[in-house]
Amino acid sequence: MKRQITENLDVDLERLEWACHHCGHSLGPARDNYKQGCLVAARSPHEIWRPLVEGPYTFSYNPGWAQVVEFYCPGCATLIEVEMLPPGHPITHDIELDLEALARKAREESAS
Repeated sequence: MKRQITENLDVDLERLEWACHHCGHSLGPARDNYKQGCLVAARSPHEIWRPLVEGPYTFSYNPGWAQVVEFYCPGCATLIEVEMLPPGHPITHDIELDLEALARKAREESAS
């Protein structure tokens, strides 16, 4: 019994695990941060937004202040999430579900 949470992220309500929506690869316990089960790539913003001019103001993010952190499914390499964080900032825990309520609703829907 899976529920789609984001475009690329599901929660398996029977196993209480996060899963990739595309390949079903487990991303860890649903009570934990799904990002812990992902492959992580921290990139300089200059890789995405190339500086347009030279000098102190380049129309790009300063890599000393921001990095692009990408989270990929280890099973199929689908990009699950992207966030901009200051270097050294802990990974955000952005989704916390009421698993009991979701499971109850799923059971009610399947019974009708």
